Amino acid sequence: MPRSSRRKTKTAYLERIKDEAVSTRSHKTKASRGGKPALTHIDTKGAARMVDVGAKGVTIRRAVARGLLRVSPATRALVRDGATPKGDVLAAARLAGIMAAKKTSELIPLTHPLPLTHAAVELTIEQDGIAIEATVSTSAQTGVEMEALTAVSIAGLTLYDMLKSVERGARLTDVRLVEKTGGKSGTYRAP
Repeated sequence: MPRSSRRKTKTAYLERIKDEAVSTRSHKTKASRGGKPALTHIDTKGAARMVDVGAKGVTIRRAVARGLLRVSPATRALVRDGATPKGDVLAAARLAGIMAAKKTSELIPLTHPLPLTHAAVELTIEQDGIAIEATVSTSAQTGVEMEALTAVSIAGLTLYDMLKSVERGARLTDVRLVEKTGGKSGTYRAP
């Protein structure tokens, strides 16, 4: 693509972002012009920004996320029997997930640092692999969905790191939010 065409495409994209950002001044996320979702993390100039949650009320917020590290039956047996070369991989992954939840604002740009009141990571050996579930809670002005998702992701990556010597083909899949409560939008449960 010629340089002038790339410039025009980039300029058009930035103009569209700017137009959408203008509609976010009220920090509403439901819908802007044309029924499109508003971009709350973009200012009127198209630059990334942290959303101001100062006017929002403090509520008890909780989020649950899940994921799955897909591994072979042989690897599952090693984990179940505590016979992996790196020791208790479940304990290491659990701790890594909790630590990650606490550091989410340092890992994901524009997330707010939150005072977590609870963070737990549960790992279960299942038929397809190792299931990961994180539950995170706070009393704050914004939710903990990203903290729960980060906990699952880092726990899964830690499992992969500790098991890669026995199964390089392990796959971290299905990382998703399954439930959140609190805040203006109320309760969400994944279908």
